[in-house]
Amino acid sequence: MRLHAAAIAGVFLVPVVHAFYLPGAAPRNYASGEQVDLFVNALTPMLAGTDDSKLKSLINYDYYNPKFHFCEPKDGPKKQPESLGSILFGDRIFNSPYDIKMVQDNNTCKTLCVIPDVAAEEAKFINDRIREDYALNWLVDGLPAAEMKIDLRNNDTFYDMGFNLGNNEGAHQNLPALNNHYEIVLKYHKPTPDTYRVVGVLVWPASIGGTQDSTPRCDVAGSEPLILSEDRGQPVRYTYRVIWNESDTPWATRWDNYLHIFDPRIHWFSLINSSAIVIFLCVMVSMILFRSVSKDISRYNASDLSEDIHEDWGWKLVHGEVFRTPRNPLILSVLVGNGAQLCSMVGVTLVFALLGFLSPSNRGSLATVMMVCWSLFGAIGGYFSARVYASVGGQNRRKNAFLTATILPTLVFIIVFLLNFFLLTAGSSGAVPFGTMVIIILLWFGISAPLSAIGSYYGSKHGGLRNPVRVNQIPRQIPPGPRYLKPWLAAILSGILPFGAAFVELYFVLSSLFASRAYYAFGFLALTATIVLITTATVSILFTYFILCAEEYRWHWRSFLIGGGSAFWILAYGLFYWASRLKLDSKTSAVLYLGYLFLIALLDFLITGTVGFLASYWAVRRLYSAIRID
Repeated sequence: MRLHAAAIAGVFLVPVVHAFYLPGAAPRNYASGEQVDLFVNALTPMLAGTDDSKLKSLINYDYYNPKFHFCEPKDGPKKQPESLGSILFGDRIFNSPYDIKMVQDNNTCKTLCVIPDVAAEEAKFINDRIREDYALNWLVDGLPAAEMKIDLRNNDTFYDMGFNLGNNEGAHQNLPALNNHYEIVLKYHKPTPDTYRVVGVLVWPASIGGTQDSTPRCDVAGSEPLILSEDRGQPVRYTYRVIWNESDTPWATRWDNYLHIFDPRIHWFSLINSSAIVIFLCVMVSMILFRSVSKDISRYNASDLSEDIHEDWGWKLVHGEVFRTPRNPLILSVLVGNGAQLCSMVGVTLVFALLGFLSPSNRGSLATVMMVCWSLFGAIGGYFSARVYASVGGQNRRKNAFLTATILPTLVFIIVFLLNFFLLTAGSSGAVPFGTMVIIILLWFGISAPLSAIGSYYGSKHGGLRNPVRVNQIPRQIPPGPRYLKPWLAAILSGILPFGAAFVELYFVLSSLFASRAYYAFGFLALTATIVLITTATVSILFTYFILCAEEYRWHWRSFLIGGGSAFWILAYGLFYWASRLKLDSKTSAVLYLGYLFLIALLDFLITGTVGFLASYWAVRRLYSAIRID
């Protein structure tokens, strides 16, 4: 809401001001010699540079975890304020003892501190983290510290966020080397002669062994590596050197090197392939609805046809059953309501991202907007649930309103609480703090649940949609149908096409979530999401038509399962991603991955299942509204 208000204010203040920046995205101007703060974030596992590398852990560690023995500020570490989304995504930002002044002390070797004794047990802990390819994450003026790399596919230079805790490749595969020296390259841009802006942060870590005294040593080339002994304690000296480089990159485009899209041709190929699938499905639906169905309707409505031709067959036979109340209408309506709420949340969040409101410098803004939108759109969930419940013949409106507001948040909260317990037992900094849990519960009880109740009230007040045909008193016997129309088999088959339209983007999304890689291709993501929704709707309509032609009138639950069929393929792809890109040795990491994967599949099932049900409901109403019943 604050972003929205700022945007409106900016429109009206255009004649008055010369520049307008979103909150958290305004440039910071430095003077020569001014202090430049370096903040440290949690250590995260990262994928190595090779194409066949695998992620070895999913546990984040606090930078000032006592086992790492990193240098601390004189007055102790001070936690920095963070957004709700930043905390949920595992950020734990603190100040640091690095003394950096704008364009001062260029290329000067400094000793940060000397750790007098790293015990054998702590050395083993550090070496294990090096073997798991853990990375340090620093922040300078909102920019993450990165390593400069080259994309071998197109030879583009980009910044890969984070840098290695140590080296476990080649000769150090069995005896990892700890990086205890950092070459910090800070790029700056001068918009005016006396103004400096940070536009790039690069760090080249190195391991310098030998005598670990307070004398600064930054000779990387002529030094042996620092190997931590797991049998005895030893001192460790941390040094750094700051190198200032002037850059032509303006402040407005400083994130371009970080937000690198790996091989955009893959994204375009995926979109073209998905678009072809959508066009094919739309043509099929058009042929069925506007040719086959139109012929059927014309024949049924003709009054001068002979008696043998006028005999009912196919989907016309179940006109008195098609709007019969399905089994468990309460659960169905609750699922549709929550799916509508989630769909609205995703849609609005993507719009914010496409308009540029979610600045990458404002860490956690994506998750924060999603949480706020989910809370505010409780009214949409309650409204859709109440109207669907009334339309399918439900009577217990209060129970419907209560379950709509509570069942999904309760399930998600239980899963997150269990995953949080595993994180706490593993000593991970990624565990959600108790205060953040309280805030989420307050968002649920204080905003989402009351709005859901209001939406349910207005949905019940508007009532259900009037059925175009009457329902027979005696249910019709259902003949045996083809095997491919069995509920679960139909769901799995129907999910292939929507999943096929999204599996390329799904790889990048999973890499962003689990491998700490930046994802900012929201244009591709929005187009892919649109194609998936259209594909889901058309596939659900097709299968519903086939079901009705088989004289099977229990289409309500089947249309929801068919729409949500892509969730089964997401689960299968998640397991394939685990086998191909993950090497999780600890049980905690395995449980975390499976838990997060289940949540992703569950949310996808609710969103696509809701789209499938609503599309099928619209098609069935249009179909039976166009025929004349004797």
